[in-house]
Amino acid sequence: MIFTEGKFFVFFAVAFGVYWTIRSNLWRKLWLLACSIAFYAAWDWRFLGLVLLVIVNTYAVTLLTVRMPSPSGRRAVLAAGIVVSLSVLGLFKYYNFFVASLSQIIALDARIEGLILPIGISFYTFHSLSYMIDVYRSRIVPTRSFIDVSLYILFFPQLVAGPIVRATDLLPQLRNLRAFTAVDFKLLLAIFLIGYFKKALVSDNLSPLVEAFYAAPENFGAVDGLIATLFYTVQIYCDFSGYTDMAIAVAGMLGYQLRPNFDHPYLAASLIDFWRRWHMSLSSWLRDYLYIPLGGSRHGPLVQARNILITMLLGGLWHGASWTFVLWGGLHGAGLIINRAWRAFRRPGDEHGYWLAGNALTFAFVWFAWILFRSPSLETAIAVLRRFTVWSPPALLPWQAAAGALMALAVVHAASRRINLKVLLSATNDAAFAFGYGAAVALILPFVNVAVQPFIYFQF
Repeated sequence: MIFTEGKFFVFFAVAFGVYWTIRSNLWRKLWLLACSIAFYAAWDWRFLGLVLLVIVNTYAVTLLTVRMPSPSGRRAVLAAGIVVSLSVLGLFKYYNFFVASLSQIIALDARIEGLILPIGISFYTFHSLSYMIDVYRSRIVPTRSFIDVSLYILFFPQLVAGPIVRATDLLPQLRNLRAFTAVDFKLLLAIFLIGYFKKALVSDNLSPLVEAFYAAPENFGAVDGLIATLFYTVQIYCDFSGYTDMAIAVAGMLGYQLRPNFDHPYLAASLIDFWRRWHMSLSSWLRDYLYIPLGGSRHGPLVQARNILITMLLGGLWHGASWTFVLWGGLHGAGLIINRAWRAFRRPGDEHGYWLAGNALTFAFVWFAWILFRSPSLETAIAVLRRFTVWSPPALLPWQAAAGALMALAVVHAASRRINLKVLLSATNDAAFAFGYGAAVALILPFVNVAVQPFIYFQF
């Protein structure tokens, strides 16, 4: 189910209505767990057993870890749990990729087709890993409730495309009965509509244009390449941040809080700043569970550069089993290393003077890197880059449309950063809110792309 589909609205209406009529916290969680299982089964029920394996592994490892009397025993239990979770991810997500890559080097008679990528596997695997590691680090006391662990991993708003939720955030919320009166429905309805607008109106309408170019770049020239990649820059932000907005709103209307995943990333004045604003749940996960354990910045600039590059290469590979994602991660890793080196030589107090130039350079870098991210293969990426040397009149849309999309993105970023939506809505009475909400829906619906597009991050 897609959050923008009619059947999801029916599903959520039932889930929401029954949930708030239940008075017991245990039965509410059981109901949410049943809804989450149904939500995932609507994609492919065959992979429910795989999710159950991850849940059982996580539950057992966290309880066994705290019972081990020695540090070596704790490490052994954690290592076994990590191996199981990563094996699930590696088999289903990377088997075909590694076998196909290896077969290009040596003669290899192996079956490389037939493994289907289970939806959301990267997200619920990372949920499992972070919980096990946090228990090992004594950052959270493991729960004895199998229901809570199951719901933590299966909670349907964030199940298939994040944000990546930490057990330290969600498990404490599951202990207590949520209060209907504590839910700010006006704010959450507004957040959901903003996410719906980003996804159904902006992203889904840009998708066919981007697809037309990247499916056959040889039919277009440099201007179309610039426009299509700019459109993708807008599309992926509106698609993914739109999903996050709706996930946060849906979870919030059930009484649970998820952390924001985006903070106006295209206003970043440096690449370091960009990764503090883009997919924040992933970047913080990679920092806490990969970059810092590798040594972080503790052993000098050369080791730090190595750690950044390893982290970003693996972060790129997390996004997809393709060399384009590995190169995308490597490009961002190299950019972050250069960014940090530049900061080391910059004079104190220069931040304000470099903001505008830094923002332009950062946006251009991110825009260029999206070519690798969007291309389905290295051959396509090379073909796209070659088109930038070919002049021909734009065939996708006039350059004015691209300029308009860029200006609209800048205005939305700037406006949403300056406007405090919570304060604004708290000063609006219910009747005015209902009228304005209905008017906004009426304005949006005629422009919604009737061909519902899957969320881009579903493939990761």
